[in-house]
Amino acid sequence: MLSIRNIVKQYAGHTALSGVSLEVERGQIFGLLGPNGAGKTSLIRIVNQITAPDSGEVYFNGEKLNQSHIERIGYLPEERGLYKKMEIGEQMIYLARLKGLSRDEAIKRLKVWFEKLGMQTWWKLKIEELSKGMQQKAQFVATVLHEPDLIILDEPFSGFDPVNAEVIKDEILELNRKGATILFSTHRMESVEQLCDAIALLDRSKKILDGKIKDIKNSYRNNVYLIEYSGDKIDIDGSQPFHLLDEIGSADNCYTVRIKLNENITSNDVLKYMIPKVSINMLQEVIPSMNEIFIEQVNKIA
Repeated sequence: MLSIRNIVKQYAGHTALSGVSLEVERGQIFGLLGPNGAGKTSLIRIVNQITAPDSGEVYFNGEKLNQSHIERIGYLPEERGLYKKMEIGEQMIYLARLKGLSRDEAIKRLKVWFEKLGMQTWWKLKIEELSKGMQQKAQFVATVLHEPDLIILDEPFSGFDPVNAEVIKDEILELNRKGATILFSTHRMESVEQLCDAIALLDRSKKILDGKIKDIKNSYRNNVYLIEYSGDKIDIDGSQPFHLLDEIGSADNCYTVRIKLNENITSNDVLKYMIPKVSINMLQEVIPSMNEIFIEQVNKIA
């Protein structure tokens, strides 16, 4: 769907992107991650043809990116991009017509979206009369109304309370189920865990990590387990097939500890050692979250 090849972008001596390459597959929800100033928005603006790269190329559906692709892309910028004093209904219709819809088709689709998101009474309101979250909801509708193949969302949950953030998350998933490819930038790692199939992590203008989330998390597995057992407390002294990292808690002869398996030891070996001594309530591998991986990778090159 989207092939980004060796993109370089500089602004007045500042390098925003340094040889960044990404592959976003059709039908993916792809997360673009990184701290502030990493280059995420610069890359998004290049894909949307707002700015051009100094070098490198972008391909959309196998074709070199060009003006004809604009109608097949929907873009929700982090900053508000709607006209403050224009009525919302007319503004949505105007933006939809810029993307190739007829007025009648735009109105038909707007009625569906306005009803779906509880916006039926917004037709005559102006953007400046709305709260930040309401503005973001209107902008989301403007982004997806023309049913683009690629939807680019820059911090899509900004300004939303938890309830409306969940509503928009569900709509993103539904659009993806209907065939849209989603590229979104966010600082919310819980959104990445819930939504994304794959991610790329940018830092200081460079890509430092990318791949499918499942593969990335598996590559960071480090044989750490959480175990809860009942009975007499076991003195973990190094003679076991694992060593103690920390004690999480204890109550009523029930103990929870975090352990790291010794080399060539499996979870079955842990159970064989523990079961004759205590009652095992839970044994669970601790796989690093995307937030932990994000922090480790950024700190590694700090």
